[in-house]
Amino acid sequence: MNTERNREDALTLEILDVVQKQSDVSQRHLAQHLGVALGLANSYLKRCVRKGLIKITEAPANRYFYYLTPIGFAEKSRLTAQYLSYSFSFYRQASESCMRVFDRCRDKDWRQLLLCGVSDLAEIASLRAAERGIVIIGFYDPRSERKRYLDRPVWREFGMVGAYDACMVTDFLAPQMIFDHMAGLIGRDRVLAPDVLGLSTNDHDSRSWTTPAAGPFAVNREGKTVRSMLCMAVACQGSGNAQPADTDLDSMCCVTESVDTVIGGRPRGIGRAAQVLVAF
Repeated sequence: MNTERNREDALTLEILDVVQKQSDVSQRHLAQHLGVALGLANSYLKRCVRKGLIKITEAPANRYFYYLTPIGFAEKSRLTAQYLSYSFSFYRQASESCMRVFDRCRDKDWRQLLLCGVSDLAEIASLRAAERGIVIIGFYDPRSERKRYLDRPVWREFGMVGAYDACMVTDFLAPQMIFDHMAGLIGRDRVLAPDVLGLSTNDHDSRSWTTPAAGPFAVNREGKTVRSMLCMAVACQGSGNAQPADTDLDSMCCVTESVDTVIGGRPRGIGRAAQVLVAF
């Protein structure tokens, strides 16, 4: 998989989509829509112009209008088809992966399952759970601002979670971190992870953390698949005394979290930490 090419295709598709819908879009608005820095948005916009995908015309008051060229329309159609193809492929893989987890739950007579992470994977799991007689009681996600998701409660504090038999990791941003966090809370044997996430579930002190393949799209902070936020790199800081940097989440699109503290907020102590960087 060429993640750099996927990254470029995703941003290109998003830019072409925005320009088609709003020809007078400003570069600042475009950057905010994409969730990237202004300079990067400007760079990709100029690249689209050089490729002949977008035409620029100047308007009064130092404003510009952007239009898709015939080549731009054709490229947008091609990228959209590619995105949809990958989306359907991901749904099939994720669905099969969830069903294998549910089969394990049924074998252990676990009927009530807590999903850890509000995401598209959580939605897929919720849709397929009933086929194996599994009840999804709700979602535990310290980062989510939602109160409910798919007509089920969302808990930001673990102490508020209702009764359940086991939990299943459905987080996309830092799935290995969530797995280790939950393993420390309820025991590793009751924490399940769909194999589509590619997690290490055996070694309690795992230093090899992985994230789901991004393909032509990835996820935003709510775990929803979007084309504007690309793949993540998860780097473990091995030192037990390493103090994570105090990073501005909104401007840097970076979150530094500690496995030993509440995941999702500012680290409140020193511990084995992980830094999740969203690469644009």
